[in-house]
Amino acid sequence: MLQPKVMEDVAHRTLLKPFLGKKYDLPFGIAPMGMCNLSWPNADHHLAQAAKHYNVPVCLSSAASSSIEEMWQWAGKNAWFQLYAGQSVEQSLSLIERAGRAGYETVILTADVPQVSRRVRDLRNGFHMPFRMTPKLLLDFVLHPHWSLATLFNGAPEPKNFKTANGTTQFDRSASRASADWKFLERLRAEWPGNLVVKGVTSPADAVRIQQAGVDAVYVSNHGGRQLDSVPAAIDILPQIRTAVGPDYPLIFDSGIRNGEDIVKALARGADFVMIGRPVLYALGADGARGLNTLLSIFAEEVSLTLAQLGLSDVADVDAEVLVCPDDTNTSDAPVATHFNKKLMR
Repeated sequence: MLQPKVMEDVAHRTLLKPFLGKKYDLPFGIAPMGMCNLSWPNADHHLAQAAKHYNVPVCLSSAASSSIEEMWQWAGKNAWFQLYAGQSVEQSLSLIERAGRAGYETVILTADVPQVSRRVRDLRNGFHMPFRMTPKLLLDFVLHPHWSLATLFNGAPEPKNFKTANGTTQFDRSASRASADWKFLERLRAEWPGNLVVKGVTSPADAVRIQQAGVDAVYVSNHGGRQLDSVPAAIDILPQIRTAVGPDYPLIFDSGIRNGEDIVKALARGADFVMIGRPVLYALGADGARGLNTLLSIFAEEVSLTLAQLGLSDVADVDAEVLVCPDDTNTSDAPVATHFNKKLMR
C-alpha cells in the first residue's frame, strides 16, 4: 500500500529518469517480447515509434518478428536488444555482433529460460512455431476479420533474426537455452563493450554474483510466472535483491505491472527502472498504434497523479518511505497488491 501525504507543493512534477547513461522522459519502458507482430501487424514498428515519441527504451527480443537492424533504424538509441543464449554459443554471439554493428548500446541476456517450460495456455490454445493451420485457428481468423486481413496483407510473422541464406529459419522455440551459464556470461562481458544486463533474476545470491561479474544492471523478473509455477512473486523478492546488491546498483523490474501505481510501487520497493510487457500487447491488439499510445499516455499520467497523492514532485524521490502496511509493520519485505501475483505475465 502507498501512504498519501498532504500540504505539499506538487503543482509541477517531473518523471525524468536517468538510467544506464541516458536520460528518459518516463521511468518505464517496453519489455522484450517475442513475435509482437502477432498482436498487430507491424507491431514492432509501432513500438519503436512510440519509444521515440515518449523517449523510453524499447527492447527487441531475439525471437522478434523484426530484425535487429530494422529496430535500430526505427528506434535508434531508444532500442535495446535482448539475447537468448540459444542453440549455439557462436550463434548467440553472432547476434551480439550484429547488434553492435547496428549501434545498440544495451544488451539484455535472459537467463531464466534454461528450457522452455510446459506452458499450459499454449498447449490449450494449440500455439506452435512455426504456425500450424487448424480449424480453431481458421475460426479465429473469421471472427477477427480486421486483424486477419491486415495480417494477410503484411504476411505471417516469423522469427526474423535467425534467417539462413536460403530463406529458412534456424529458430527453435523449444530448444534448450542452458548455454547461458556463468562461463558464457564471462565471455559475453568480455566481448560486449556496452551496457550488459542479466534478466530473470529472483535470487539475491545470483544478483550479487552477477554484480561481481561486472554486469551493469540486474533485471528482476520471474518471466511473468511462465517458467516455474512456484517461483516467488518478483515484486516480493525485489527488496531482498536491493538489499543484497546495495543502494546504488542499477535494478530493472518487470512482472505484473498493470498501471501507473504499480510502477511507483516497484520503484518504492527498490527498482530503478520498470518495464511493461503484456499490457503493451493488449493495447496493440485492441487498437494498433493508437491503442499503444493511449496506454503509454495513461501510464504516464497515472505515475504523475500517484506522485501528487504521495506529496512528491520528482519520481526520483520515490523510495520505501511511501510504502505502508495495514498493521503499520516494517514495509520493506511486505507483500503488495494481489495483482502482482507471480502468475501474471510481464
